[in-house]
Order: sequence, then structure tokens, then C-alpha cells
Amino acid sequence: MPKITKLIANAYDYAYDLNGKKKYSEPKIYDANGDLSRRWYVYFSYRNPETGKLERQPTIDTGIMSYKTLRGRNKAIKRLRETVQLILENGYNPYDETDVIEEARKYTAPDAIDFILKLKEGQISDSYYRDFKSRLTQFKDWLINNGWEYRFITSVNEDVVISYLNSVAKKSSASNRNNTRSIISVFYTALVDNRIVQANFIDKINVMTSTPVRNRTYTVKQEAEIFELLEKSYPTLLLFIKFISYNFLRPVEVCRLKVGDIDFISRQLHVKTKTKAVKTKIIPRILFDEIPDLSKFSKNDYLFAMDQIGGNWETEDDNKRNYYSKQFNKVKKEFGLDENYGMYSFRHTFITKLYREFRKDLTIFEAESKLMMITGHATHEALKKYLRDIDAELPDDYSESIKKANAKKK
Repeated sequence: MPKITKLIANAYDYAYDLNGKKKYSEPKIYDANGDLSRRWYVYFSYRNPETGKLERQPTIDTGIMSYKTLRGRNKAIKRLRETVQLILENGYNPYDETDVIEEARKYTAPDAIDFILKLKEGQISDSYYRDFKSRLTQFKDWLINNGWEYRFITSVNEDVVISYLNSVAKKSSASNRNNTRSIISVFYTALVDNRIVQANFIDKINVMTSTPVRNRTYTVKQEAEIFELLEKSYPTLLLFIKFISYNFLRPVEVCRLKVGDIDFISRQLHVKTKTKAVKTKIIPRILFDEIPDLSKFSKNDYLFAMDQIGGNWETEDDNKRNYYSKQFNKVKKEFGLDENYGMYSFRHTFITKLYREFRKDLTIFEAESKLMMITGHATHEALKKYLRDIDAELPDDYSESIKKANAKKK
């Protein structure tokens, strides 16, 4: 039987019973007439095998209420409806208590990847989804080219994934291979959650040792010279970097700032973090006094819009960050700085300076506790690790101890 004929026959079997009656109704959307304060959901009916009647099933609202804008929620609810439709088309039966997936209902390896990509869209941040999709699509292409186009995802075992990861490491780096491994692990977790495979074996695959590029802190001389050049030639970039330096934001967090995120009365800043949660931070006076008059701009205008302060700049966060990174690369070239230095280095530099200043009067624990409120680290342990990584705590000169040790030998 040709493959397309078999697929059509299977799809018909999933949708209709032996009498030709529809097994389920098309999933529909309830959007509360656009009211964001009320619950939105997807609903459908399924034919009860005992009564032969279509019966309404429990409604589904997975993740929908987390979307606070009309546009975002409309987009998410449509994706959820498509996902429910796909699950029904692949043989889901709410009355099947055994929950066994028959061989005919299993996904081929490429289909499994497509299914999870569709499922995850809208559930994770846009930047993470782009990376997630890119790496899984490359994995899918490799599987197709190596004989898994029509084989079930259950036939992809640990050895197959290791072979793929080895090919990634050979073409790029250990770091890229490890990042790909993490994405495939998330993929397999989703497969387990949807009962497409029984276990996630990716955690058994080792993480390859890699040497990450480290953002080094700037010396006092480097910092002064860079700021002097920025003030002369790149004033917008200078203010951008001062938000990193004085408010300890990540570059992408600065890119997300809008005029309305600044509370000029309370001198506070509302920052969207990498998890899309909003955190409130004070704006230190040293930075607040440098923010220009923004009264002519809308609250929805971005604080930084390419080479100007304030304006409409609709593009991906990554594109904005890359724009300023490319500008700063010109500055790095002026001073002969390598890949170990970047805009993120200013965050390390000023956290180090602030910590060492605190340590003049405070114990290590007191200094860390005070700094934790400023940097936004979630836990004390996370901050301690960060400070170790950037060498913020250095020992006192131990020359006298060496002299004493040498004297004892004599």
C-alpha cells in the first residue's frame, strides 16, 4: 500500500468509528468575547463508546491565562486548539483507560519533532524557541539523511543521539554540542509528557568538557579610556552601557526597556528578565541624573532605539542586542581588546568594584547579603558562585607569611 494511502486510511480510522460516525467534534475556542480577566479555553466532544453519543470533555486552558495581551492570548489559544486537534488526529481517546499507544499511532522521528515544535511554540520565550527550533530542525535533517525518515521515534536510541552529538562537536565545538544535548533533552521530556516515548535517556549522555569564553573585568585605566571614547563618539551606547554598569542589567534587559518602565517619581525601574518576569529595581542617583527628558515620548516607545534615545524599534531582542554589540566591537577594536571583553564585562567590573567597597566595612556575608539585593541574584549561593567566577574576592598580600615559612626552614 502506498505511504499516502496508508496515512489517509489511518487518519480516517482515528476520526470515524466502524459505522462512519465522527468520533469527536472539532476543537473549538472560548475566548470570553475578548475579556482577558476571564478564563479562555479549548473544548471538544468525544463519542462515548457505551452510549454512542458525543459527550463534552473537560476544557483545556494550558498556559493560556499567562498571556496578558489580547494579541498574545489570541495567538496562544489558536496554537492550543491546533495542538488538541493534532492529538485527536493521532488517536487520543479519553475513554481508553489503558492509555496504550498502538504501533500505528506512533510518530515517525521527523513527525515527533514537528509535533513538539508546534506544542512548544508560545509556551517558551521567543528567543529560547528560536534556538530550540533551530537545533531540533538540524537534528531532524540529520535523522532523515541517516535513514530515520519513516522510522518511529522509539527506534532512535542512545547510540543514535550520541552519533549525532559527535557530529555536532566535530563541526563546531564542545560547547555547542552540550547546548544541543540540552535542547534534545527538553525535547525528550516533552515526548515523555505526551506518552510518545517511555523515558528520557539523554541525561545518561555525558556533558563534554569545554572551555567557555569568559567576560573579563576591565582595569580602572581601560574603563576610563573606554568611557571617554564612548562619550565623544557613541553617546547613546554610553548610556546603554551605564544601565549595565550602574543598574547591573544584562544587555538584552536594557534592550527591552521602554519609557514607561521608568518611574521618575519613585526613581524605580521595571525590568523584564530572561524568564519574562518583571522585577522592580531602584535607579541609583548616578544613573538617574543622566537619563534625558523623555516627556515627548510615548510610554510604549523603547528607551533605546538604535542611535537615539527613545523611539519605536520593533524587532527581536536578539537583533537589538546584536546591534549594540557590533557598535561596541568598533570600540574594542580601538583598544585591541579580544573576545574575552564585551559589554557584559561592565556588569562584572562594577559588581566587583561595589563588592570590594562593601568589604572595607562589612564581613563577607554582610557584603554578599547587601549586594544580593542590588544584583538580583535569586539565591545567596548563586551570588557566591558568581563572585568566585569573576574573582571579586581576592586575598590580602601574603608575602609576610611566605617569609615566615621560609625562615622556619632555615
